[in-house]
Amino acid sequence: MKIKKGDKIKMLAGKDKGKIGKVLQVFESANRASIEGLNLLIKHMRPRKQGEKGQRIEFPTPINLSNVILVCPKCDKPTRIAYKYLEVMKNDVKRKKKVRVCKKCKQGID
Repeated sequence: MKIKKGDKIKMLAGKDKGKIGKVLQVFESANRASIEGLNLLIKHMRPRKQGEKGQRIEFPTPINLSNVILVCPKCDKPTRIAYKYLEVMKNDVKRKKKVRVCKKCKQGID
């Protein structure tokens, strides 16, 4: 998955096109993500008890990952993602670690 929870993203399509937000939740099986403050829907709640007022609740709905692009934390530009393997020493054993890399500034994101 190229986009993870906590990433900063930019919307490419939809009613919030061009806006930037933070990923709250990623649904891998549906290929969707919920973004803080973007793609909001309003749900009307009826009053449960007598004398209580009804409410309007705003909540972010998941959007397809093809409609968002990652914003690099280093260069602060929208970018595509590449993967790179880094060799890491762990318990005197060389291991390879897969890291996301910004295509523009070539810096590691993770």
